[in-house]
Amino acid sequence: MTETDDDERTLLAEQVRKLSVAFETGALPTLLTPLLTVELTIQQLKVLTMLVTTDEGMTGSGLAEVFGVSMASMSGLLDRLVAQGMAERSSDPHDARVRRIHATEHGRSAMRRLVAARPEYADDVLLRIPLDDLRGLARGMAAVGAELERLRELDTRAPSAGS
Repeated sequence: MTETDDDERTLLAEQVRKLSVAFETGALPTLLTPLLTVELTIQQLKVLTMLVTTDEGMTGSGLAEVFGVSMASMSGLLDRLVAQGMAERSSDPHDARVRRIHATEHGRSAMRRLVAARPEYADDVLLRIPLDDLRGLARGMAAVGAELERLRELDTRAPSAGS
């Protein structure tokens, strides 16, 4: 790789970051309605976000530690998420004394509506993009996805305090 390649990579990365900010700013009005209609507190949203990002679920004590709250406070918050059908408790497959909390499909769906909905990727936008540009976008997004997966794998190999 040459210095010119490095310069171009730096400029293109900056351009992508600026476009991303523009996309996020443009998406805010679209995201506002689902945010205002969800029946969750900010703390519940934060906990649900943690649960949605783990397949193995988390423990109540692990969540209490992450959020710096008492186990009693976390237990009450989790009770409300379970009552709303956003989360569920189950036995840990390795230790029956441990209860794990997982996001339900309803909870995952709610988070997708709130966070993952990206209006710039809706059909009314994507299907209007010239085919060559759409192919390039798909290639670029696949490359970003692969790099994120690589970083996730590196992160899971690193020693952690675990929950």
